[in-house]
Amino acid sequence: MARTPAKDAESTDVVDSLSTDPVHPATGDDIEDVTGTGGRPAIVADATSGHGVVPVQTRNARFSSTDVADFPAVTGREAVWKLTPVAELQDLIDGDLDGGRYDVETTADGGASVSWVGRDDERIGTAGIPEDRAAANAWSSFEEALVVEVRGEEPSAATVRRAALGAAPRAAHTIVDAARFSKSVVVLDNAGDARLAENVEILVRDGADLTVVTVQDWDDDARHVANHFARVGRDARLKHVVVSFGGGVVRVNPSVTLAGSGADGELLGVYFADAGQHLESQVFLFHQADHTKGRVEYRGALQGEGAHTVWIGDVLIGPDATGTDSYEQNRNLVLTEGTRADSIPNLEIETGDIEGAGHASATGRFDDEQLFYLQARGIPEDQARRLVVRGFLASIVQKIGVPELQERLQEAVEAELAGEARP
Repeated sequence: MARTPAKDAESTDVVDSLSTDPVHPATGDDIEDVTGTGGRPAIVADATSGHGVVPVQTRNARFSSTDVADFPAVTGREAVWKLTPVAELQDLIDGDLDGGRYDVETTADGGASVSWVGRDDERIGTAGIPEDRAAANAWSSFEEALVVEVRGEEPSAATVRRAALGAAPRAAHTIVDAARFSKSVVVLDNAGDARLAENVEILVRDGADLTVVTVQDWDDDARHVANHFARVGRDARLKHVVVSFGGGVVRVNPSVTLAGSGADGELLGVYFADAGQHLESQVFLFHQADHTKGRVEYRGALQGEGAHTVWIGDVLIGPDATGTDSYEQNRNLVLTEGTRADSIPNLEIETGDIEGAGHASATGRFDDEQLFYLQARGIPEDQARRLVVRGFLASIVQKIGVPELQERLQEAVEAELAGEARP
């Protein structure tokens, strides 16, 4: 197994590999059973001294459970929490959550439908289960799940809009179930006030083509912690898009498993952090089956004192994922002083027979040559800067494939740059 972390650096194709079992750092002995709790490093005692700490060696080996009691208290020192303002999310991580139904606006056409189901629905838990305490708290608390079902081979669409959740801590569970050979776009649109911990399960059956867009356009003081679990079947395709513009602290973590031969996963993200905002995504793409294709691309802009973004990308190419083609990248554009962008891509490869894989990360300011080029053609500096930012983020926005949403996001970018309220 090869693990190649990188930060603020470029990495081209990676095809080297591959030791097998992890070994104890002191003794060199094989470690056959490595487990951890709550996303913390696994602790393996040295056989002679009783000491020694070995981290979980593979990304999909993290401890998981649907019971919040199985996870230790979060201190903020854990690897999965150390870049997050834990104190501002404590009620969602540890507190009592209202897991009942909530007001939701839905539209659906073609073969799409929206309904509520009980906790005994057989689909619950099939896409993935929590790996951290906040996700487990939401899972332990929800009473009913909102299900978006897609059936039939004709293109269809569904929108779920939540804009009246209120300020009380709440849990939610959503399932998006795309039947075999279906083709659909599902938009999960969030606005207003909220203190929300939720899990979203996405099932893409064999041959299906599904786009899921989650929009975080919350009020400035909203707090939102979400985990998305997706499982993509044989010759199926998932485009998953995370859009984060609003909210005080927003953490949306997608985990996508390409489980069937020929599965395709495109994970996109776009975000704009203003003063005091914390916007975070920890992305995991698991190439489990052979001849799968993965693309991860997140782009963000930051402006204002205390604007903070976190992107952690993990790609794992499993031992059976021969013929894999994978690439992940993150780009951040810093517009003012006083901002912070954490960007950490990671790549693990457990087979040497792949088409190619790589990762990249870059964070920087405006390109002076671009600004000079535009100003030399009579465009004022402030307008030139806005054009550069729009173009930088548009490469993601234009891939969403929902024209009305793309237009709305472009308007939101303009409003952010102008310091106005988002439309």
